[in-house]
Amino acid sequence: MKKLIILFLTVILCADFVYPQQKRLTNETESEKAERMQWWTNDRFGMFIHWGLYALPARHEWVKQRERLTNEQYQKYFEEFNPEKYDPVQWAKAAKAAGMKYAVLTTKHHEGFCLFDSKYTDYKATNTKANRDLVKEFVDAFRAEGLKVGFYYSLIDWHHPDFTVDRMHPQRTESQSVYDSLNIGKDMNKYRTYLHNQVRELLTNYGKIDILWLDFSYPGENGKGRDDWNSIELIKMVRELQPGIIIDNRADLNDYADGYDFETPEQVSPKELAKYKGKYWETCQTFSGSWGYYRDETSWKTHQQLLDLLITSTANGGNLLLNVGPTAKGEFDYRARKALKELGYWMDAHSDAIYHCTYAPDEFALPENLNARLTYNPTERKLYLHLFDYPSTGTITLPNYGGKVRYAQLLNDYSEIQYQQTNNNKDIILTLPKVKPPYEVTVIEFLLK
Repeated sequence: MKKLIILFLTVILCADFVYPQQKRLTNETESEKAERMQWWTNDRFGMFIHWGLYALPARHEWVKQRERLTNEQYQKYFEEFNPEKYDPVQWAKAAKAAGMKYAVLTTKHHEGFCLFDSKYTDYKATNTKANRDLVKEFVDAFRAEGLKVGFYYSLIDWHHPDFTVDRMHPQRTESQSVYDSLNIGKDMNKYRTYLHNQVRELLTNYGKIDILWLDFSYPGENGKGRDDWNSIELIKMVRELQPGIIIDNRADLNDYADGYDFETPEQVSPKELAKYKGKYWETCQTFSGSWGYYRDETSWKTHQQLLDLLITSTANGGNLLLNVGPTAKGEFDYRARKALKELGYWMDAHSDAIYHCTYAPDEFALPENLNARLTYNPTERKLYLHLFDYPSTGTITLPNYGGKVRYAQLLNDYSEIQYQQTNNNKDIILTLPKVKPPYEVTVIEFLLK
């Protein structure tokens, strides 16, 4: 008996070692988190907005880093920043018309320039020809349209005098001794204080903020991570200032259960999204290959590719945050406006298959030869079949759907889709309209028994 007790205790101790209890910053329960996250998991679709001085060179938001520009070389963009056409009311209306439910704005990107009126720096919009707090106008406009408001804030700052040169910096080098000499006189303690002060400003001066996007950590040799940002105290402060806020996972606190709220797969293909199923996640994606305005960028996604991202995100229980990079004038690029209108046209007829939806129960599967996705509203017991290819045969066979469907209809007009049960009532065969509905992706709504 004594040997059995020792063996039992050994197993327990080993289990605790192999499967340690995840650390926590707060006492929030999983059910409390689910309630806090509910609006976000219901809404599914948001707008990312990357805007800053990099809109002037118009050749990628990392232009300062890519071209190794110094602060002095980059200064001309600060002096000429004058977004005369900036009208966040129009931005908000475009987002809402596209079917988006929330928006996240880059209040400060890696270049260090602040769109808000911070008292901790002169490197801000109020000291440019714009001469006003652009973040405040954004918040007011998007709230007026009923959209939730989020702030992106870069943990990185290539302009701040105390931000040390590292492997991501415009003045990066290959030599450790050169790093050491470049960083003489720089004090990351001062930068950490600056970072925390600015986040406090953003979460104090603009009312309720729904999302905070911190970006990003790259720990390791000549990198930066949680200790550089003092992430633990930063997140504690954020949750104290804005208890209902939702936070991304880029502050290097992935080993804390509540060090973040959602994962952020960036620029991944729709096929890769399945591995996030069952988690809280949001894929951030661009219309093209750049986040900031890139005048000569040509690799813009097609309407079907954008719909694929939106539908496949929902079909795997996640969100899509789709980015717009406004021009230096303050307008959405004509290609972005066109893409948003096309999305709005589809969403106007099919939003029921996105909002409040998630992945389908395991009992519903799709034939391998059918290019389609399933989304599911668990509250209303409705299943949605998204057809990326409209079958030329005019019929679709769905195995093991027999006895589970009580009615089927096109979602865009509620016209009936006739079907019959076959194979001893195990399967159903849908008869589709001869004329494909005027949408890139056709959606059939099943009302389940």
